[in-house]
Amino acid sequence: MTPEQTGQAYDSITHLWTRDGFNRENGLAAYEKALSFLPAHLVEENGTALDVGCGCTNRFIPIIETAGLSYEGIDISEKMLKIARTSMPAHTFHQGDICTFELPKHYAFISAWDSFWHLPLAQHAPVLKKLVENLPSKGVLLFSCGGVDESGSHTNTTMGPEVYYASLGINGYISWLLELGCHIRHLEYDQYPEQHTVVVAQKQ
Repeated sequence: MTPEQTGQAYDSITHLWTRDGFNRENGLAAYEKALSFLPAHLVEENGTALDVGCGCTNRFIPIIETAGLSYEGIDISEKMLKIARTSMPAHTFHQGDICTFELPKHYAFISAWDSFWHLPLAQHAPVLKKLVENLPSKGVLLFSCGGVDESGSHTNTTMGPEVYYASLGINGYISWLLELGCHIRHLEYDQYPEQHTVVVAQKQ
């Protein structure tokens, strides 16, 4: 599936994130952990956070702003962004494919919660490189991924429409982050025995 097709799939299932039963606490502990590694000088320099695959809930904005950062989001789903913008019209939301979108600045903190795995497998390493290159020294990257042993991809219809998932494998992500000059600050299988994995890296 292309990123555009993934965006169209998400356009059809926005209700899964706006329903009363959605767990708005999901991911908050990981953000708190990741933001704890951010040095004060990056916050004091009017630091900005970028939320890749931000979706529609805006639930990470308060914890990011409490840390002293301003917020920007990017998503490829038009309908997800329409909900996000309606909820918080004063914030900046970009619509685009992170694989090709030209990031306008460096960000003190970049996150990709439950979104990175929707990228085409061949784009995982290039996008990881792009995100790290758009961090300053000591900037922090948080993302979730499939912590499997080997790289690969698949699709499923668990949420309704067909959706694509891919992973470099846990060692693949670690190898790339080390090659890109990052320190691994935190790695956790936070829903074990499921393969959902949290990675926090900091640029040298």
